[in-house]
Amino acid sequence: MAGKSGRSINNVPENPVRKMIFSWEGILVLLLIAVNIFCSMFSQFYNVSSLLRQMPVYLAEVFLMLAMAYILVLGEIDISVGSTVCLSATVACLTSNAGLPFPLVFVAALLTGTACGMVNAIILTTFPELPPMIVTLSTQIIFRGLAEIILGSGGSVSVTDTASFKALAGKVGQVPYILFLVIILAVIFAVILGKTTFGRSVYAIGTNRLTAYYSGIHVQRVRFIIYTVMGTLCGLCAMFVVSNSYGANTTTGENFEMDAIAMAVFGGIMSTGGKGNIAGGVISALIIVCLRVGLGQRNVNAQVILLLIGLLLICTVGLPNLITNIRQSLKKKKS
Repeated sequence: MAGKSGRSINNVPENPVRKMIFSWEGILVLLLIAVNIFCSMFSQFYNVSSLLRQMPVYLAEVFLMLAMAYILVLGEIDISVGSTVCLSATVACLTSNAGLPFPLVFVAALLTGTACGMVNAIILTTFPELPPMIVTLSTQIIFRGLAEIILGSGGSVSVTDTASFKALAGKVGQVPYILFLVIILAVIFAVILGKTTFGRSVYAIGTNRLTAYYSGIHVQRVRFIIYTVMGTLCGLCAMFVVSNSYGANTTTGENFEMDAIAMAVFGGIMSTGGKGNIAGGVISALIIVCLRVGLGQRNVNAQVILLLIGLLLICTVGLPNLITNIRQSLKKKKS
């Protein structure tokens, strides 16, 4: 077919294999494979069994990434999640030691996290002009301050009912319960974000909040739900943190917010809003978990691991531009 300019226009569909490889998720899958090969060469103890045995320590943070992805797609941020985990873990330990049945302890932790998330939601939706970073920075200090008041400065608490928390950290064969839960929640969050009206509303708000509002989207209602769910997942995260440590202290959950943001951003979710998906966040979370397990087996300093994660995040800024340049050069060669 010839256009008005006289040039031939070929309607050739893009190669699906090439499209998948050059997608951000495709690159992350290749990187995940490379990280596992590197870890198996770096540590003689690194294998599937050791990975499944040690990953529960880090998987709890993936719950936070799932909700953080929604917040970032909104074009916002929540840096109070680590403190919410701390307060929820503290409540879980105290209610357990008070003799409450384990199901009620679980509910108490979830309600504590939900209440903290709701506090953020109420403030941000009542005063939408307030920057989420400033609001959640304030509540971060308040929530951890409450935990310190309960525990005392530098204090800690251990659970007496270790059997119930040990059961929560149980396994089916070699696969920990938490991995099943992460997969189930990841699928649910991915479907909601990618296939439902609610998910489309989240993308619309992140792209242009004012346009979304005039399109009939209940912007503040969507924000309220997401921040509240973020708090609920903080409570869930706290329960699994306690199941690994059998206690809580004033530093519990420290830097969890940075880890959740790192997983989401490394997974291709734009902090400016309107772009990204859960699949990329989950793959990036697995990369970070594998790195921590593999390097930790050789007693690599935790700060070095953070340095490597930081370098990976820097790469996420540059790689999209590199991929765009490669695609453009390939199109020029075809033409």
